[in-house]
Amino acid sequence: MSINSYAQKQYNVLDWKADVSLNTYLVQQMHQQYDLRRADFNNALKSKEQTLTYIKNVKQKAKQVLSKLPQKAALQMQITGEVKQDGYSIEKIVYQSFENHHVTANLYLPNESGKFPAVLLFCGHEDVSKATESYQKTAILLAKNGFVVFVIDPISQSERVQLTDENGKAQTRGSTTEHTLLNLSSNLLGTSVAAYELFDNQRGLDYLVTRKEVDATKVGVMGNSGGGMQTIYFAAIDDRVKAIVPCSYLASRENTFATTGAADGCAQIPNEGEQLLEMSDYLVAAAPKPTLILAGRYDFIDYNGTLQSFDDLKKVYASLGEAEKAKLFTYDDGHGISKPKREKAVQWFRKWFYNDDKTIVEPELKTLTDRELFASAKHKVNLSFPNEINLKQQNELLFIAYADNREKFKKQSSTERQKVIQKLLNINTEKRKVEVEELGQVHAKFAVFHKVIIRKENEVPMPALVYYPQKPAKKVVIWISDDGKNKLVDSSSLMQRYIDQQDVAVVFADLRGTGETADKLELNDPKYFSKDYRNAMLALHIGKPLLGQRTTDIFSLLEFVSLHSQLKNAALELNAKGNIGLAGLYASLFRENIVNLNLYECLESYQQILQQPLAKDRYNLVVHNVLSYYDIPDLVRWTKIPVTFHK
Repeated sequence: MSINSYAQKQYNVLDWKADVSLNTYLVQQMHQQYDLRRADFNNALKSKEQTLTYIKNVKQKAKQVLSKLPQKAALQMQITGEVKQDGYSIEKIVYQSFENHHVTANLYLPNESGKFPAVLLFCGHEDVSKATESYQKTAILLAKNGFVVFVIDPISQSERVQLTDENGKAQTRGSTTEHTLLNLSSNLLGTSVAAYELFDNQRGLDYLVTRKEVDATKVGVMGNSGGGMQTIYFAAIDDRVKAIVPCSYLASRENTFATTGAADGCAQIPNEGEQLLEMSDYLVAAAPKPTLILAGRYDFIDYNGTLQSFDDLKKVYASLGEAEKAKLFTYDDGHGISKPKREKAVQWFRKWFYNDDKTIVEPELKTLTDRELFASAKHKVNLSFPNEINLKQQNELLFIAYADNREKFKKQSSTERQKVIQKLLNINTEKRKVEVEELGQVHAKFAVFHKVIIRKENEVPMPALVYYPQKPAKKVVIWISDDGKNKLVDSSSLMQRYIDQQDVAVVFADLRGTGETADKLELNDPKYFSKDYRNAMLALHIGKPLLGQRTTDIFSLLEFVSLHSQLKNAALELNAKGNIGLAGLYASLFRENIVNLNLYECLESYQQILQQPLAKDRYNLVVHNVLSYYDIPDLVRWTKIPVTFHK
C-alpha cells in the first residue's frame, strides 16, 4: 500500500466493507419488488380466469417498458443477391425499418413451390451475426424441413455497426460495448436498444408476411443468446407469432442481478423491476402459444434461473389446460444453439406447424463465409447508404423532435414541474429524520475532522468528515465528489482558505456509490465504459436512478446541517466535483436552504451525451425519459440560487 493510499484510508468512517453497501441496498430493494411479483403470480394461479387476467396485465406492462418505438417507414426492400444451394436458396435482403435506417438479413427459401411456415431467427452477439456457423446451420436445417427462415442482423453487428469512422471501422471493440453506450443515450429519451432491436425485427416480420412463399398464419420465432432475449421480448409484443423457441437466454432477472449483475445494454430495460416483470413474464404474456425452451446445463446463463422461469411457464400453461405446449430441452453443453438443440427446435416447429413430431437428424451441412452472405453493397450500412441514420443520429433527432414537449413542460407551474421531476427521480422530497453517529476525530494535514455517519431509514448510511471552525459558524460549505471525500480533505487550496476565514464549517461527504461506498472496479466489466455499471443498471431496473438516490443523500446532508446546533443558522454553500453535481442541482430545486451551488467538471447538457456516446462513466447520470421533459440548462433556470459551472 502506498503512503498516499494509507493517508487516504485513515479518513474512512465506515467500519465495514462499505464497497458492497450500495449493491446490497439495491438488491434488497429488488427482492422486495419480486416478492410482490411472486405474490401476484401465485394469486394468478388460483383459477383460469385469474391466470388470463395476469397474462393480460404482463402483456400491457411489456408493451409499456418497450414503448417509444420509431415511426415506421416504407420498407424499400432490396434483394441484393442470391445464393443457390442444395435444396434451398439464400436471398440477401436489405430493408428500411425507420427512415434511412437499414437492416441487413438473409432469407432462406426451400426449393419447392407453395406456401410454407416461416421462422424469424434472431442472432446472438457474434460479430459475424447471420453468418455464424450455428445460425447458418439452424436456418439450413429449417429450410430443408419445409420452412422459410429470415435471419436478421442485430444493431451493432456484422453490416450494422452504428458507431464507425468514415472508413466504416468500428469505434468500439465489440457489439456489447456499442449496445451499452447507445442504450445509455436511448434511455435518456425514454427508449432502449432492446426496443430498437424489437422494432427492426417487427419490420422484418412486416416484410416476411408479404412473401408469396410464406403462410402468414404460421410464423415462429427463435433466437440464441442475445437473440434469445429478443425472442422473448418479441413473443410478448407481436401477436403474429404462433410458436416460440428461445435458446441460451431465459433465466431469472432477479437471480442474475443479485449474482453476476447486469448484462450488456441491449438486454436491459429501465423500470422492468418496478413493473414487477420477470424474464418468464414475457413468455407468460404469449401463453398458451407453443413454447420450447432450449438450455445448456453448463451455460454461463444461470441454469437454476432457467428452471425457475420454466416452472412459472409450466404452472401458467397447466392453469390454462395447455400443459403440453410448454417444454424444456436441456443438453449437457454450454452456451449456444448446438446440433441437439437445433434438431429439437426444428422438431418443435414441425410438430405445431406440420402436425409432425418425428425426430429430426441434422446431416452434414455446408456453410458460407460472411462475405458470401453480406447484403449491403459495401458490407456496412454506414458506407452503403449515403443518408444512413445510425442510432446516435436517431437519438439526436429525437432530442430535437422533443423540443416542443420540453417547451410545454417549461410553461407548467413550478409545483407541477417538481411533481414530474420527483416522479422521474423516484424520490421522497419530504424532510425526514436523520440519525447521526459520531465516531471520533482524525487529524488531516490542515485541520481536525470529526467522523460522522448520517443515517436515514431505508437508505444507505453516508460517511462524512466535518470540520468545525474556532468561531461560531456563519457559513457551512459542503463538498461532494465523484472520487469521494478522501481525495479532497488534504487539499491546501480548499482547507487553508476555509481555516483562514475562522467562521466556516466544512462537510466532506460520500454520496452512495462514491468514495468509501464506491463499487469495486473488478465487478464492473471495462467494456461497459462505466465504473459503476452494475449498480447504475440495477438502479434503473428497479426504477430508482442513481441520480435520484444521490439527491436523497444530499437531502440527508442538509437535514444533518439544519439539526446541528453549531451549524443550523449558517448560510449553506454546496460544491460538487464531477457529474455528481447534477444531484446537487436537483437538490437545489427542492431545498431552499442552499444559497450557492458550484459545479466543477460537471455535465452541462444531456445533449453532450447524445453527441459523445463514447464518453465514460455516464450511466450514473441516466434518468429514464428525462429529455421528454427538460435538459440540464432548464434545471439551472428553475433554481432560485446562483449556479456556477467551473471547468
